[in-house]
Amino acid sequence: MPDSLHDQLQTLASHVRDPQRHAPPPGIEARRLAVYRQLFLGNIASLLEGAFPVLSASLGAQRWQALVEAFYAEHRCQTPLFTEVAGEFVGYLEQASVELPEWAAELAHYEWVETALLLGEDREADHDPEGDLLDGVPVLSAQAWPLAYAWPVADIGPDYLPDAAPTAPTLLLARRGADQQVHFSRLAPLAHALLLSLQQWQLTGREHLQALTEISGIELEIVHRQGLALLQALRDQGVVLGTRPNCANLRRLSPAIRPTH
Repeated sequence: MPDSLHDQLQTLASHVRDPQRHAPPPGIEARRLAVYRQLFLGNIASLLEGAFPVLSASLGAQRWQALVEAFYAEHRCQTPLFTEVAGEFVGYLEQASVELPEWAAELAHYEWVETALLLGEDREADHDPEGDLLDGVPVLSAQAWPLAYAWPVADIGPDYLPDAAPTAPTLLLARRGADQQVHFSRLAPLAHALLLSLQQWQLTGREHLQALTEISGIELEIVHRQGLALLQALRDQGVVLGTRPNCANLRRLSPAIRPTH
């Protein structure tokens, strides 16, 4: 018999999480333990279904329930905040014990992005909104995330469950607009590469375009012309906020969010 309150609570928690693997604590009738499990598991199930409606519907009730129960039994959240549990679930799917379709982890990440952007901080980096986009360092809004997925996550749903990933990736821009809604738009490869470069590197606009030229193999004049027009359009849309002065010591920036696959 557990000899401390901590041991008693640990025994109770382990049984409520996974009654098939952990014996119930002594002295508590099975009916009450079942009520505890129903309440706690039900709260998590409701929270996750609200955060991942397309994933839950696409997996079907039985497979979704098995996934939620596995997450509840196996995962130990590192946050006490209910608003961050969805992010923990996305991470869990990378090594979930339940057999899932190959697109499941990416679809979950795609759905989570909307929640993450809605709940993200409003603070933006210091910038000059009228700065020179070629000689200055373009500043990407913290509310704009370039994303790349192997699977067509924007199209997957109960009526479309692909068996194989397409040859071309799905390239998207997710951003929270002034209307406080999250908008997704598809990106051409050059636009995605430029946004990813802006997210990861503190370079002048001219240096970003030079790097894209080397990566793509396209002539510098073409990349320069199209890239400058794209930078100007992105600033008009609020995706690029403006610029900051060029610094002698360039540094790599930490990418805010990346897709799971």
